[in-house]
Amino acid sequence: MSGASREAQASARERLDALADNTSVDAAKLADDLAAVTALLDREVSLRRVLTDPAQPGEAKSQLAGRLLGGQVGGECADLVSGMVRSRWSRSRDLVDAIEELASGAEFIAADRAGVLDDVEDELFRFGRIVASSSELRAALTDKVANRSAKAALVSELLGGRANPVTERLVVRLVAQPRGRSLEAGLNALSKLAADRRDRVVAVVTSAVPMSDAQKQRLGDALAKLYGRRVHLNLDIDPELIGGVQVRIGDEVINGSIADRLAEADRRMTAG
Repeated sequence: MSGASREAQASARERLDALADNTSVDAAKLADDLAAVTALLDREVSLRRVLTDPAQPGEAKSQLAGRLLGGQVGGECADLVSGMVRSRWSRSRDLVDAIEELASGAEFIAADRAGVLDDVEDELFRFGRIVASSSELRAALTDKVANRSAKAALVSELLGGRANPVTERLVVRLVAQPRGRSLEAGLNALSKLAADRRDRVVAVVTSAVPMSDAQKQRLGDALAKLYGRRVHLNLDIDPELIGGVQVRIGDEVINGSIADRLAEADRRMTAG
């Protein structure tokens, strides 16, 4: 997003955080309602254009949203969306993207309240690794011809009873309504949003063997000092590293693996 949409999105996040402070708000129900509005506006292109038309007064757009959503979703969701359409959006699609993000954010609020946010982050990461390792599964979950309910049922079969319900709901929505994104991009966006919930960055840590709790603690502390923020570690195993660890944060790679050091030594010897 750019310009006006960024500002509108930031305001919407603040309103969601304000709602999160009220523990009487059912965050999971709010997430479900916001996801329903996302699906509606994704389908109804003309409607979202009307709701983001800069030539129309903000109050008129807000009242229209209120009339459309009243009785269809909870009051908190209707109020959030009505407030969002008062803002100026650079593109009509940006409004839908922002509502979808709020839906995921509300799920993470529910997970945080229940004390399972770390579990959800880990499960999203592990699911991404499972998908990456199985081209057959990835094809089934991203098949554009396949029925959405069938793909959702497959996710429920894979995760039901094995993962937190928040994780299952997030992944079901992602495969049922990818909205032009790859599955990997969607899972990465969810991981980043979960980390942002606690003002943390996500580090994908690959090691040759499983790390001990003490090693994970030391690495997490060192990365937190380096980045000035709390760092959530997503752990992966790759025996080809031989030893050491490789840390990826966004586009930055901190490579401390023995294999990498051997390769670097070999390059130096060849150059010499």
